[in-house]
Amino acid sequence: MTCTRHSARPASSVGRSLHPPLLPRHLIGGHVRTRNRLLAGLSALMVAGFGALAAPTTAHAANLLSNAGFESGDLSGWSCSGSTGSVVGSPVHGGSKALAGAATAGDTARCSQRVTVQPNTAYTLSSWVRGSYVHLGVTGGTATWTSSASDYTKLTVSFTTGANQTSAEVYLHGWYGQGTYYADDVSLDGPGGGDDTQAPTAPGNLKVTGTTATSVSLSWDPATDNVGVTGYDVYRGDTRAASVTGTTATVTGLTPNTGYDFTVRAKDRAGNTSPASASVRATTAPDSGGSDRFIQAAPYLYLGWGNPPAATEVMNATGIKWFTMAFILAQNGCNPSWDSQRPLTGGVDEATIKSIRAAGGDIVPSIGGWSGNKLGPACSTPEALAGAYQKVIDAYRLKAIDVDIENTDEFENAAVQDRILTALRIVKQNNPGLKTILTFPTLNTGPNSWGNRLIERAAALNADIDNFTIMPFNFGGGADMYGSTVKATEGLKNKLKSTFNWTDAQAYAHIGISGMNDSSDTGEVTTPQIWTQIRDWANAHDIGRLAFWAVNRDRPSWQFTSITAGFTG
Repeated sequence: MTCTRHSARPASSVGRSLHPPLLPRHLIGGHVRTRNRLLAGLSALMVAGFGALAAPTTAHAANLLSNAGFESGDLSGWSCSGSTGSVVGSPVHGGSKALAGAATAGDTARCSQRVTVQPNTAYTLSSWVRGSYVHLGVTGGTATWTSSASDYTKLTVSFTTGANQTSAEVYLHGWYGQGTYYADDVSLDGPGGGDDTQAPTAPGNLKVTGTTATSVSLSWDPATDNVGVTGYDVYRGDTRAASVTGTTATVTGLTPNTGYDFTVRAKDRAGNTSPASASVRATTAPDSGGSDRFIQAAPYLYLGWGNPPAATEVMNATGIKWFTMAFILAQNGCNPSWDSQRPLTGGVDEATIKSIRAAGGDIVPSIGGWSGNKLGPACSTPEALAGAYQKVIDAYRLKAIDVDIENTDEFENAAVQDRILTALRIVKQNNPGLKTILTFPTLNTGPNSWGNRLIERAAALNADIDNFTIMPFNFGGGADMYGSTVKATEGLKNKLKSTFNWTDAQAYAHIGISGMNDSSDTGEVTTPQIWTQIRDWANAHDIGRLAFWAVNRDRPSWQFTSITAGFTG
């Protein structure tokens, strides 16, 4: 561990190869000739294609793919290898969503969909793609690819089904070690199998199964179809609010104490849509008000660095009540420990927590950070990760947890982002009243593309995050730290509003600021006067959380800690 803040560093520039991509290192060596045959075969596919060469019938201009623009906000209709696929809000070609495939050294992030087709018939497959070595094709048939598309580029292939072929699988994928690719507005034009024109029946027995101040949960009886129902669209009035494959949904981002009307429509693979279900009305719960609102002034205290101060001494000198204690990391697999070294119980960390509580305070653990062996990548499934979080919660009977998600292993990894969000949803369900915080880096204008994705996926996965805390620093030496912090926070507020359909007040209440006292990693300076300005702005806008790195660096006067203690939200 280092004594600097576990903060985001600028991503290095990676050069792009002008040659066809290679297989990952662990597949090279004895498999070189296999690799060459693979590339040669791929080239042949692009030139010649597969499929029967009998005279094709004429295709109808109809897109057979479901969720072709990923506007449902999820991967319904698609199957992606190794949890590498996700839906993002930027960059997109059309609409508001697109597919992101996080290709790694061992996985091309292949996403596919199987559709019903007619034998001996011509079809055209196309997609808008962006990234390096993005492939589009038909399993067992023709394919095409682009080596480098810095902006969205259209790929198109045509193929003819065999004499007895009744289904086809279309796919997109990147290439080993070439990073994330994007795809949008995928289209397979041609007649569906049997030219299905029969719509499903309307879903029955739509009912409300739960409400909160900002969400409504619904369930319904399944619809029927002559071929098969592939999903359901939930409408709030005339606006599509959710798309799911099952018979339950939770609509989020609603206004407290407000009535809403909901209906549901079923859809099949051919794109036929059922009549609307009977309407049901739900009223969200009243806003819980100030007494239950999540407010936390919690500067970082790091027991793994240098000569950490006594927490009770700081509390007595400043009036601070909460600390963000850093850092919970992984040890020997998916096992939580302090700094990957110290056990959760029986050591200095537990003793410190007990002393803080005895003095009338409490702590929130910071799980993750910039460096070290983190639980997000170390735990292979959301359930395993939730189990690791639960060990920390149980060890200290916690009221809140903070996941500090940074660097390429967590923040810039779509699969790990989704794993963390799903795990947080699980622990919230299993621990009523637990508050969850996400801490992540930011630009001085607001979240970057990975931050935007994190927020969008939090909404799509119904993670129910209580606070989104940004780290507004490391913009560069000489930055206006007050102005940059306010600008970054306003950018986050606007993103939360557009994603969750919140008001300004609702968005501010879900925001946190985690600054850096004195000099940052890049030489910016936040003085006590500037931190006071930031605190006063945060109080005036009723944000939910204020923190800084770190109490260890606030000696001997504890000025920044005293200022933070004046945060009221």
